Amino acid sequence: AAGVAKASADLITISGAEGGTGASPSSSIKHAGLPLEMGLTETQQTLVMNNLRKKVILQADGQMKNGRDVITAALMGAEEFGFATAALIVLGCVMMRKCHLNTCPVGVATQDADLRKRFNGSADYLENYFRFIAQETRELMAELGFEKFNDIVGRADLLIRDEKIANWKSCKLDLSPLTHIPEEAKTNAIRWTEPQQHKIMDVIDRKLIEQATPALTSGKKVSIDMPIKNTDRATGAMLSGKVAKKCGAEGLPDDTISCKFIGSAGQSFGAFLAGGISFRLEGDSNDYLGKGLSGGIITVVPPAASTFEAHKNIIIGNTVLYGATRGEAYINGMAGERFAVRNSGAVAVVEGVGDHGCEYMTGGRVVVLGEIGRNFAAGMSGGVAYVLNENGNADYYCNMGMVELSLLEEQADIRELTGLIQKHVEQTGSKLGSTILQNMQDYIPKFLKIIPFEYKKVMQQQQLDELNRRIAEVEKDVEHTVND
Repeated sequence: AAGVAKASADLITISGAEGGTGASPSSSIKHAGLPLEMGLTETQQTLVMNNLRKKVILQADGQMKNGRDVITAALMGAEEFGFATAALIVLGCVMMRKCHLNTCPVGVATQDADLRKRFNGSADYLENYFRFIAQETRELMAELGFEKFNDIVGRADLLIRDEKIANWKSCKLDLSPLTHIPEEAKTNAIRWTEPQQHKIMDVIDRKLIEQATPALTSGKKVSIDMPIKNTDRATGAMLSGKVAKKCGAEGLPDDTISCKFIGSAGQSFGAFLAGGISFRLEGDSNDYLGKGLSGGIITVVPPAASTFEAHKNIIIGNTVLYGATRGEAYINGMAGERFAVRNSGAVAVVEGVGDHGCEYMTGGRVVVLGEIGRNFAAGMSGGVAYVLNENGNADYYCNMGMVELSLLEEQADIRELTGLIQKHVEQTGSKLGSTILQNMQDYIPKFLKIIPFEYKKVMQQQQLDELNRRIAEVEKDVEHTVND
């Protein structure tokens, strides 16, 4: 906490108690995790002692259910509060732990139209629940003699142990560390009082925005060449914000803003890149490249003077295309772990990935022209991955829980794969991609198509619906012709 406060964090979340997603094992939901109070009080005390508490807001979550929980957490130092499980219960969740199977019986966590009809929740229920919490919080504040909520934040001295409810086990616990207030609290702030100074006036995006002004104001195409270093983080995010503000989610026409970078990019290169922006990087990139990609195109190639074989070397870091919704990425080299995690619509071609590739992917297309790591496609519920299985061991590395592996037998799949590899070669000049294209007939039997079971059913139903629609149109035309 002290570290991220020094690094200009605005908010620190202390997440305690048991839990996890609905797909978590019961041992995690019931027995994993530490009490919220332990992490919150230790964080509060550390920040106060280092005179950092005034710079950050503390948020607490973990089994928060009522106004008393809010007051207790506030006295320990929290200013904001997160409710998750309780809010879900209010909306009708019955904790069946089937969130990842698309079979939620009350229609909360499912895309199944029939199951969603069972959802009886309402925003009014949620509003009413939080009004009750607010009312109880106000009543407890009145009992304590306070009018303003800020006045109780960090006042751990108001917490007193109730000796009447101590049993043979709890009476042996020393709870004094939870109510300790450091000596530094006499001079240092115990709550948030001043905003952070983020020092973002000189970041690389300011230069990008300045040079891209003709595109942002009148839609003229611009080309930008710029060096980049690994301290340049989230490059493109602020530029994308300007595009989104002007043009909305669709962004600008393709390649309106074309940027070429040379060097080593820092974390989150091309984050949230908007439509109409193309980033080309000659060098390498750190983790989170293309995080939240929103329509832009990212190309990464080795330096022009490099002599190593691109497809045998890692060129980008971990967790690439995390949560991408739209856009394209072409990587002339290998990626680290968790490639395309939670990708929901982006298209990507890469020449090898580490463990957990395509984890929780829900849409889009991914082509891997090389090896995959362990646990590939874990929790993948949508989209399609094409994997070059030259060594014949893809099934060993693939998590088969929700997906099936098949050879490319349909011409539509072969055309789609060929088109993606062609675009990859055009963008990167990949030698491996060129070799595959030149010998496509030999390589097609080596590719595997990885697709989730449920997604395949949906795709087949859509194809059937489209076929029936066309048949109906033909029958209608024939009927008109006969009548004429």
